Amino acid sequence: MSKRAVSKRLLQIPASPIRKLVPFAMAAKKRGIKVYHLNIGDPDIETPEVMLKILKKWSQNPISYSQSQGEPIFLEALKTYYNQLGFSFIETSHLQVTVGGSEAISMALLAVTEARDEIISFEPFYTNYNSYAAVNGIKIVPVLTKPGDGFHLPSVKEIEKKISRKTKAILYCNPNNPTGTVYSRKEIEMLVTIAKKNNLFLIADEVYREFVYDRKKHTSVLSYFENIPNQAILVDSLSKRYSLCGARLGVLSSLNKQIIDGVLRIAQGRLSAGLVDQIMAAKLTDVPHSYFQHVHKEYQNRRNVLYKGLQSIPGVKVPKPEGAFYCIVDLPVKDSEDSCKFLLTDFNLNGETVMFAPAQGFYATAGLGKNQVRIAYVLNTSKLKKCVKILEAGLTAYGKKK
Repeated sequence: MSKRAVSKRLLQIPASPIRKLVPFAMAAKKRGIKVYHLNIGDPDIETPEVMLKILKKWSQNPISYSQSQGEPIFLEALKTYYNQLGFSFIETSHLQVTVGGSEAISMALLAVTEARDEIISFEPFYTNYNSYAAVNGIKIVPVLTKPGDGFHLPSVKEIEKKISRKTKAILYCNPNNPTGTVYSRKEIEMLVTIAKKNNLFLIADEVYREFVYDRKKHTSVLSYFENIPNQAILVDSLSKRYSLCGARLGVLSSLNKQIIDGVLRIAQGRLSAGLVDQIMAAKLTDVPHSYFQHVHKEYQNRRNVLYKGLQSIPGVKVPKPEGAFYCIVDLPVKDSEDSCKFLLTDFNLNGETVMFAPAQGFYATAGLGKNQVRIAYVLNTSKLKKCVKILEAGLTAYGKKK
């Protein structure tokens, strides 16, 4: 009897470049090598104490399901958060709690596309856009951004060239993962204009909203919700903002009732996000402003230390990140994945090495990003300085190997 084939969609889902090399890192650790993880956006910043107190004092037994839309106390906290940002029109009825920002992305794509439809996104982009496009049977049509332009958006003409009858949406991330670029108000207004003119949905991933440096300002899609109420969708997450990566809480927001009603039906199918997570996160309204001031200052210092260090390495090129806590780095190699493996399998500096994410997986266009890595500056400045030295020595050793 012949073996039944699995689905084509399953085979088309790419491995995450962020986690692809984990087996090599685990093997290195078994050999006694200390591995500094700059491959994944899992910060070492502490979760706010006011949230941890909920866990320490938890007494509800049994731990039940939550509401499919989200726990009411958490929805109210989210409404307060967006209202305090200046978006007083946001109500809990405009919000859908998701299992991390990743589920919000998947829900948004399912909400606005049919199988074989297309969405436009700006490469390099968050690698899991590729994954969820494959899961939903749609195609990402990439619009290239370039290091020489700081990965800022190209012209209206360049973007509109990629629009076809199959195009249903534009998906962008601001501040950007993986480039660290912060799009200007003019750039966001350009996307709003394109979406309005071409009757496209505009999906904004704003997970890193608070992390904007050098006195730049973040322009939210929420500023245009009332201008394009049926087309704008916000994808958000608590993972980075409050160092709650393991709590797995995100948000999808829209003024389009059909979208909100539809994603609720999806949410009912998966029952609910975690009750404990949501009750803990509902304390977000009690997180002091000083927490964000400290976190912002810390990330900007890390950005400065890493950027200066990378610039000092011969052959390494990197645009200065403007936000988030990532950068795309050109290395003096032909195959960054091979060099990243080398750092984990054949190299260490005094018993230590570093792990990066090969950047090829952050592109949709074949062949791009082969000499690049994404670096997440999620470790403190002393460790980042050490990582720069390890990278420099590792590149020298790798060059000799070749």
